[in-house]
Amino acid sequence: MIFTLHRYIFKELLRVFILTTVAMTLILSLGFLLKPIQDFGVSPEEILHLLGYLMPITLTFVLPMSALFAASMVYGRFAADRELDACRASGISLWTLVYPGLSLAILVAIANLILSFHVAPAFIQRSEKSVKANAEQILFRNLQRKGFYTLPKSTYKIYAEKADPQRKLLEGVIILDTKDADIQRMVLAQSAKVEIETHSDFNKVRIIALNAVRVDDFSSVEIGNTSVERQFDSLLADDIKFYKLDKLKSIRIDKMKHAPIYKMAMQVYWQYMTELVGQTLNQTFGSASPQILLQDADGFRDYFLTAAGCKLGQKELTLELTPPIQLVEMDRVQNQKITRQSQRGFCRLDVNPSIPRLELDLENPSWDRGDGVKGFALRKFINNVEIPAVVQIKLESKPILDLLTEVGTQESPLVSPSKLLLERVRQLQVELAAVNDEIDAELHSRLV
Repeated sequence: MIFTLHRYIFKELLRVFILTTVAMTLILSLGFLLKPIQDFGVSPEEILHLLGYLMPITLTFVLPMSALFAASMVYGRFAADRELDACRASGISLWTLVYPGLSLAILVAIANLILSFHVAPAFIQRSEKSVKANAEQILFRNLQRKGFYTLPKSTYKIYAEKADPQRKLLEGVIILDTKDADIQRMVLAQSAKVEIETHSDFNKVRIIALNAVRVDDFSSVEIGNTSVERQFDSLLADDIKFYKLDKLKSIRIDKMKHAPIYKMAMQVYWQYMTELVGQTLNQTFGSASPQILLQDADGFRDYFLTAAGCKLGQKELTLELTPPIQLVEMDRVQNQKITRQSQRGFCRLDVNPSIPRLELDLENPSWDRGDGVKGFALRKFINNVEIPAVVQIKLESKPILDLLTEVGTQESPLVSPSKLLLERVRQLQVELAAVNDEIDAELHSRLV
C-alpha cells in the first residue's frame, strides 16, 4: 500500500514538474534571446540555433523552480482534497509521504549539478561559435538596416551610407570612438574595408579606411589610408562559471586569458605606457643631448623632437609638450629636411593598431625647408610613429601583469606614477583577487 501511494504521489509530481519545466524553459529561453537579438540583429535561422543552445543553459535555472512548484501544487492539492487526513487516519506518517518529493529533489539536484558543471559550459561555447561564425553578416546586416553598428562590448560605433557584404566594403563611413557619451575620436572616410577575425578567446575587427580624415575638437586633418583595429572579448561567454575545466585551469595560470581581466589590464597598461614614454621624453629633454629620435613605422622618415619638457594632458593617453617645441623631420626617400617650431604640441598614444603607435600634433607651427622657403601651418599631425626603443625594451622585459603589479615599487621602471595609474592598478589587483576566488570556488565545487 505504501509503495502504491508513493508511486501515485511521484507520478503527480513528475507530471506537474515536466509541464512546468517545458513551459518555463521556453519562456526564459526566449527572454534570454532578446539581448543577442538587440545587440547582434541575428537572423531567424540563427535564432533557432541559439534557442537550441540556450535551452540546456536555461534548465539550470528552471529545474529547481519547477521542482518547488510541483511539490507545492501536488502536496497542496493532496491536503486540500483531504487525502492527507485519510493517510493520517490510516496510520501513515507524514514523513513517509515526503519520500516521493525528496526523491524528486535528489534527482533534480544531481541533474542540476551535471548541467551547471558540464553541459551549460559546453552549450555556452557552442552558442558563442554560432554567433562568431556569422559576425561579419551581423555587422553588414545592421549597417544595411539601421545605418550604424556598435561593436559588441566596445566603445566604437560605425556609420555607413552604403554597405556591400559581397565586397566587404563600406561607403560614406564615419567611425566614432565614444566614452561616457564623449567622442574621443572621429574618422571620416570615402570608403572602408571590414575584416573580422574570430579566435577562441577574443575577436578582432579591422577597418581599413581609404582617404580618411581625422576630426578633433577644433580642426580636421587628412591622414590618407589608415586602419582602425579593435579587439573585443567573447560575445556571449565571459563569465567564470560558464568556462570548461581546462579553460579555468589555464586562466588560473595566466589571468590575461580571461577577457574581462585582459580588457581591464590593457587599459591600465596603455596608461602605464604613456607615462613611461613621458618619463623617457623628460629624461632626454633634460640631458646634455635634448633631442629624442622618433622613427616612422614605415621606415621612411626620422623625427628629432626637442621640448622643454612634457606632462600628462587632460585627455586620456596624451602628453602635453612644454614649449619651445622643435621637430626636425628627415625624409629618407626625398632626402629632405624640414624644421618645425611651435608653442603648443601633444604626443598621444594610438592604441587602435595591433601595435600601439605614437602621434605627434603641433598647433600653428612655423616650418623651414632650409632652402629659403618658410611658412606657417594651422596644424601638423604625424601618426604611425614607433614607440622609442628604450621604452620598448622596458615594456618587453616582463609580462604585462608583472609590470603593472610593480607600479609604485622600487622595482618598477616608472619612477613617479600618477595618482590615476596607481588607482587603476589597485582596482586591477582587486579584480585579480576576485577572479582567483571565483576560479578556486568553481574548481573546488565541480564534480571532477
